[in-house]
Amino acid sequence: MATPREKLAESLEALRVLQDRGVVAIRAADLKRADRERLLKNGFLQEVMKGWYIPARPDDAAGESTAWYASFWAFCAAYLRERFGNDWCLSPEQSLSLHAGNHVVPQQLLVRSPKGGNKATALPYGTSLLDVRAAMPDEKDIEEIDGLRLFSLPSALLASSPGFFENNPTDARAVLATIRDASEVLDRLLEGGHSTIAGRLAGAFRNIGRGRISDDIAGAMRAAGYTVREQDPFASRVDLALPRRETSPYAGRIRLMWQQMRGPIIDRFPAAPGRPGDTGAYLKHVQDVYVTDAYHSLSIEGYRVSPDLIERVRSGSWNPDSDEQDREHRNALAARGYWLAYQAVQKSLGRVLRGENPGTVADEDHGTWYREMFAPSVTSGLLRAADLAGYRNGPVFIRRSKHVPPNREAVRDAMPVFFDMLAEEAEPSVRVVLGHFIFVYIHPYLDGNGRTGRFLMNVMLAAGGYPWTVVPVQRRDAYMAALEEASVRQDIVPFAAFLAELVDDGLQGKLVAEEPPR
Repeated sequence: MATPREKLAESLEALRVLQDRGVVAIRAADLKRADRERLLKNGFLQEVMKGWYIPARPDDAAGESTAWYASFWAFCAAYLRERFGNDWCLSPEQSLSLHAGNHVVPQQLLVRSPKGGNKATALPYGTSLLDVRAAMPDEKDIEEIDGLRLFSLPSALLASSPGFFENNPTDARAVLATIRDASEVLDRLLEGGHSTIAGRLAGAFRNIGRGRISDDIAGAMRAAGYTVREQDPFASRVDLALPRRETSPYAGRIRLMWQQMRGPIIDRFPAAPGRPGDTGAYLKHVQDVYVTDAYHSLSIEGYRVSPDLIERVRSGSWNPDSDEQDREHRNALAARGYWLAYQAVQKSLGRVLRGENPGTVADEDHGTWYREMFAPSVTSGLLRAADLAGYRNGPVFIRRSKHVPPNREAVRDAMPVFFDMLAEEAEPSVRVVLGHFIFVYIHPYLDGNGRTGRFLMNVMLAAGGYPWTVVPVQRRDAYMAALEEASVRQDIVPFAAFLAELVDDGLQGKLVAEEPPR
């Protein structure tokens, strides 16, 4: 007779088969009842609604939302396909946000279907799905991406409400910037005689500096006998020259976020002291705070490290072979990697303190920081050497966050633009805040993004003459909440204020982060 452990292994094998097929939304019928109940009891499944489940982690704390936010889009795609077949699509506004590269989990997902019931379906953690009985666009105007049926970009621009441009300016400008010429929207405008919409789109394109498209829209509509009154649907303008042909909405998002967030940062951050005159003294201070920095930075990421372990790693007396049976082995690997990365970052600091462009230095050196951070894990066999080859090749999710980082292709579009903006930025405080925030917003690596983001922040701080700053683990909740506000609601103020307070305390010589308990 099979033991409970053997039975659980059989149930896990059944779950693995589903996951290998790419199944995220698991119906009750997909698993035998015994397997389903066993997996639920042991925390490997999470119920979404009656008869529907998603995979989960048994070590997640009660109320942990990560599994749901990570599964949200794939679950909704499968659930809607099961319920409506192909007779559904997301709203034009939600379609535009997804076309813009914004995969934030919405509070309520609005779906159109001729079979819709005009009622909301409750989903976990306060989210919901509202299916409305409404007309669908023509099949030629529907685009399927990752199982989600969307309004195509041109049709979504026509069908979205005027309020979308005012309430979601970054998304709207990012998608407008990918339109190559007026012909992409003109056929639909002319076929439907949409003179009011034509005026709104003409004003929107002029707002982002695409006057030629605006003129072509208005001119073609007038030539066809329609009266067009150009009206800018945005609440404000941005002082940013977007590339004439922005091929990636993700690249456009980075440019737009940078421009829109600069002002609030400058208003709240202490003035930069200027590059330190005594480079040696600055670097010595950085060496002196290593134990404190390592303790807090690793603790923020959930590692349990003691000052004794940190000192053993720094002195070289830690031996991974002899500690292989130690239950703290992974913590030791993380501490060793942090020490190696810290040394690499100090070399980058030296370049910045000698006057090199900090954005260029970070661009050239951040890959080295990452490789050093995880080199011990490769040596020990926990990671493959190929894992250190560069940016991630798969999805990544942030614990408890509604922000879903860009996919692998988008990372490669966004990172060069990010480092261009960092290198071109003249204001030290903006480099500090957006250097950290946008790096973790993109999340280019499978792991180590928070640690690398804080290293990058400190290199930018050094360039402005600010002191090396430690984010205290005691303030982790406020730190993560501020990053969430910036990622999900595009509000950089809480994060700018959070870092400004830490830096200001450092400038005044106050104890920013306590030494770790002994």
